[in-house]
Amino acid sequence: MQSAEQTALTCPDGQWPPLPQTEWSESCVTLQLWTQIVGKLRLTLTPPVNHTWNVTLYPTIRGLTTWPMAYGTLLLQIDFDFVDHSLILQTNAGSYATVALKPMTVASFYGDVMEALQKIGTPVKIWPVPVEVPDAIPFDRDFTHQAYDPIYVRRFWQILLQSERVFNIFRARFSGKVSPIHLFWGALDLACTRFSGRIAPEHSSVLGLPDRVTRDAYSHEVSSCGFWPGASGIEPFFYSYAYPEPPGYVQYAISPVGAAYNSQMGEFVLPYQEMRTSADPDSTLLAFLQSTYEAAANSARWDRVALEVQRV
Repeated sequence: MQSAEQTALTCPDGQWPPLPQTEWSESCVTLQLWTQIVGKLRLTLTPPVNHTWNVTLYPTIRGLTTWPMAYGTLLLQIDFDFVDHSLILQTNAGSYATVALKPMTVASFYGDVMEALQKIGTPVKIWPVPVEVPDAIPFDRDFTHQAYDPIYVRRFWQILLQSERVFNIFRARFSGKVSPIHLFWGALDLACTRFSGRIAPEHSSVLGLPDRVTRDAYSHEVSSCGFWPGASGIEPFFYSYAYPEPPGYVQYAISPVGAAYNSQMGEFVLPYQEMRTSADPDSTLLAFLQSTYEAAANSARWDRVALEVQRV
């Protein structure tokens, strides 16, 4: 007999499973903070790359990964395994440690990760304070956030994988500079960004981020898209925005019908539930990605012939 968790992935809507924030909001916050701990290790161990691309995590067939990180000449990799629900820390020298993913406080998780790093010979110190979250509590003192629902965590990961699959189709249409498809742990969003090649005006401050980080991220003109799992009171959605926002962008006609510009967020939004319940979710998502990119590229007069793959 299948477990409830297995059924959630093999039922008809397993490809794009439901992810109501009301059902897992506390787990979502805890998971975001756990990924920040691992992400800060990546920030510490990797050389800076433009737009802070060196700090991101990447979806895998079992969860999320840091990919190999250099600890001197030793290579360390950390993986969230959302199939067996464990954090795996390993080096190319064969050292190996795990931390069970289960309901526990952020402080306990932080302590277990630091202990595991010590055990495998790669002790790392990080600044133990979350970013991009309200009322940030240092990791080692956070005894508040401790929820972990394995079913909903797996659903979130499954959506990341499926989103990456569709994003890759969209990404392949562009021959100009384009980011990897990666997870930014500050807000826990999967993102992919296209660049026009033109320098952008200096970006204003963003709450929770140093100005140097924001200005590096938006040093050049972009059209960016992604998936965000939402937060308390906000349901998950796909997004697309332009920086700087060109004249006519907000009024541009986009697809599908359920997508719209959200003036509070400053971006086009397609509710995840709207996409997953459509007749063809993949095509619905691709239409959103393509039409919102065209809104940015056409409104800002990008050189689309030079930047896009020309089909013959």
